[in-house]
Amino acid sequence: MREKHRWKIKRWLLLLISPVAVLAIVAAVIFLSPRPAPQSRYTVGRTTTFVDGPVAQDGYIDYVTALNERLRGSIRPAENANVLIWRMFGPHPEGRGTMPPSYFRWLGMERPPEQGDYWIRRERFLQERSGLGPRAHLLANVDDLILVDQQFDQAQRGPWKRKTFTWLAAWLEANARPLDLALQASQCSEYYNPLVPGGMNASYSTLMDSLLPNVQMCREVAQALVCRAMLELDEGRVDHAWRDLLACHRLGRLIAEGGTGVEMLVSLAIDQVADRADLAVTAHGRLDSKSLLAKLNELRRLPPFPSLADKVDLAERCLFLDSVALIMRHGASGMEFLAGRKPDLASASLLERIERAWLDWRLDHVNWDLVLRSGNEWYDRLVGVVRLPDRSEREAELAACTADLNNLSKSALARSQWAVFLSPTDTDQTMADILIGLMLPAVPKLQVAVDQNAQRQNNLYLAFALAAYRQDHGVYPKALSALLPNYLREMPADLFSGQPLIYRPRADGYLLYSVGVNGKDEQGRGYEDNPPGDDVSVYMPLARQAERP
Repeated sequence: MREKHRWKIKRWLLLLISPVAVLAIVAAVIFLSPRPAPQSRYTVGRTTTFVDGPVAQDGYIDYVTALNERLRGSIRPAENANVLIWRMFGPHPEGRGTMPPSYFRWLGMERPPEQGDYWIRRERFLQERSGLGPRAHLLANVDDLILVDQQFDQAQRGPWKRKTFTWLAAWLEANARPLDLALQASQCSEYYNPLVPGGMNASYSTLMDSLLPNVQMCREVAQALVCRAMLELDEGRVDHAWRDLLACHRLGRLIAEGGTGVEMLVSLAIDQVADRADLAVTAHGRLDSKSLLAKLNELRRLPPFPSLADKVDLAERCLFLDSVALIMRHGASGMEFLAGRKPDLASASLLERIERAWLDWRLDHVNWDLVLRSGNEWYDRLVGVVRLPDRSEREAELAACTADLNNLSKSALARSQWAVFLSPTDTDQTMADILIGLMLPAVPKLQVAVDQNAQRQNNLYLAFALAAYRQDHGVYPKALSALLPNYLREMPADLFSGQPLIYRPRADGYLLYSVGVNGKDEQGRGYEDNPPGDDVSVYMPLARQAERP
């Protein structure tokens, strides 16, 4: 999880202890009076450590325990969809790596046995079925891989036949038992995914090192459920297809209950895959008006997505505070670890030892309360902004946060080059500002993804209502207002413009769209179109997706 931060932290570390400043640093250490160390490394409290315990043996907050106790709450293994997800994947969801034993203790389950009827990844299935052997041989057949990917994508968008994509039908059959477990997991009432450091060096690992292989692999499972639904739709088994699609929606919403922004993004991606296939049900399901409206009501009854603000407020905040605690514990070595460098004093040069000694001295005299309070103030600000109910106000405030954060980072990086000449208070604030700039989650981008998903849902509801209207009247309505009140209770607006959605009926279909995040009317073009656009759209009939304007 911390890969995205490494190059930025490394850049700061190099600036702060660059060889150009070494002589000045040594002079300052020798000739300047040392700043007295504070009586305590930090103060426990809401504005500093955020939680008051438990405290580890070394005297620092045990954020792993504090966070997981809050995430788990009263959820029991029998209620937890994640238990079934691990039984679906086995001990190595991505085919490699091992979760730490404490992960399964938090889950309240035994580690799955090494052998079992587990999920077979698409790539592995193709290797074994084709006899091509390791991945290197597959890469030599790049045209075949491109064709497979195209077929896989096509099978998620509309009905397909077994004889057309024989490899895909065989892959789904090989994964029949894991897919049944996915259906069972989707019926669970709760989801808890422990966040446990997975690094090999337990002394340096932080929550930022938590592994999420089960989460990432659920995306492929959702795609498989959708592919199977589209096969069932082609074979006239609409009820089975709808079962798989609803399971996909529920699975996404369960994963969204996880603590991190990564889990939120994966859940939204899963929901988007299901949304596209839902449209195929309206177009190819041969359903009457009553059945279409019944399915619309089932979509409306799906659980809502959890609040993004809750993730920022708890798990993402704890990830930041735990990383700060690593620096408090280990000084320069902790910083090197966060930057992706293995702490190794034994092989360090004399210059590196001098740099490390100065940095350790400086970190020993940091006012950590100031660093912690500054970080918490930023998290409090972001949480407050994301909770704003009015989207236009929220977007304006998020834009202001982004601008302030960029300015803070640039200013702090510039000041860090002259760290030896700064006052102790200025140096402390510089450290706080750099850590904040580098490690705060990309909340504005996450919020955009949440808003886009909400718009897709509204478009989907309208698509089902429009299909029901057409079944009753033989044509699509001339205006969306005709759907009220028999097909829709209320008319959703464009979340991004605040204006009515744009609806253009045509002889054999319609174009329905929102202007998207940029607020520009791009004639319904989305990111998959050429040229790409930002609109969130539905184009009927689906067979003409490639002909979008």
